[in-house]
Amino acid sequence: MVQDLPPKGGYGPIQYKRNLPFRGFRPRTYLFIVTAVCSYGMAVALSGVRERRELAREKIWARIHLTPMLQAEADRDDVRRYYANIEREKELMKDIENWEERSRIYNSNRFVRPTYTVTPPSKALLTEKEYNAIVAAEDALKAGKA
Repeated sequence: MVQDLPPKGGYGPIQYKRNLPFRGFRPRTYLFIVTAVCSYGMAVALSGVRERRELAREKIWARIHLTPMLQAEADRDDVRRYYANIEREKELMKDIENWEERSRIYNSNRFVRPTYTVTPPSKALLTEKEYNAIVAAEDALKAGKA
């Protein structure tokens, strides 16, 4: 029986060293990069917080300065509605004999601010013109059948 022998010149060297690929920077470099990115992000976030705080302050002061003007406008509107209501009441009640003009609702001399509820117009309500057109159309249909 023939024994298995090494090749002429021998076997090649045995590779016993670790052959790992390059795994990146040193930990110190990563620490520096992470610190820099976090610092930049924190600076941007804080500047955004400052900006929002300034905008909120500006909005509050704008509302404070606009409030008297808006209140005066609402008061003028209330006075206009009040006098229009008086005129409307006079017009509606002119034929009533024992009508007391502007009798008080509450037993007090204190002014009570009236409340107005604004509702959208109902689709079910017809104007006089629309109603007359419908009646005329119905009359025309009746006249055509008769």
